[in-house]
Amino acid sequence: MAVSETGAAQEDFGSPAAVKAVARRLLTEAGAGGLSPEAVAREGSLPVDDVRAVFPHRDDLLTALVIDAYDASGAAMEKADETARESGASAGARLLAVARALRAWSFANPGEFTLIYGSPVPGYNAPPETVPPASRTPAVLAGIVRAALEAGELTPPRRAVPGPPLLLPEAVQLFGGVPEAPFSDIIERGIVLWSGLIGLLVFQVFSRTHDSVRDESAFFDYAIAVAAESIGLKVPGDSSH
Repeated sequence: MAVSETGAAQEDFGSPAAVKAVARRLLTEAGAGGLSPEAVAREGSLPVDDVRAVFPHRDDLLTALVIDAYDASGAAMEKADETARESGASAGARLLAVARALRAWSFANPGEFTLIYGSPVPGYNAPPETVPPASRTPAVLAGIVRAALEAGELTPPRRAVPGPPLLLPEAVQLFGGVPEAPFSDIIERGIVLWSGLIGLLVFQVFSRTHDSVRDESAFFDYAIAVAAESIGLKVPGDSSH
């Protein structure tokens, strides 16, 4: 029994999960630029050959961490939305719930947040397999906006933004088609909402608002409500939602 447990422990010591756990510590301490199989081996007291056996190159390790970060943050939003839906929350309350969930994940995992939303890692180009995990966040937001549209919870914009359509087919497919007027630019507005959410989180995680507002959590809720107005969605002001 003891031999079997020791063998399992030794196997786990150099497993992909164990290597990634060490790499996440390095992300927080040294940033993505400090990641390499050698650095992970030193940090985790692992043989470098064991690290390279599961992640031969730095980019293999980065890709695994990027996918995990997108999946974890997306899952947090999906869980929050499911809970809100089950409670009968309005679309605006659902939006606030998922935004809060992403904020909580971001503050709990600053290294991983920086990896996917901070400065690009020099020399690293994310491969196609990172796209589906990265799509989970906009997919949650798109689902909420679509539900609000179908439930009649959106207020038509005061004016349509002029110009030709700016969307790629992938964005239209994610939303489920382009709605009729007066909501024909709702997908573009949703992308503005999405980018605003990420930008707000960058400001808060990197301490860009701490010297401007008294209560960063309350300001976050306020900012989400303001951003939601751009798509005609009302976010409840009661913080208990």
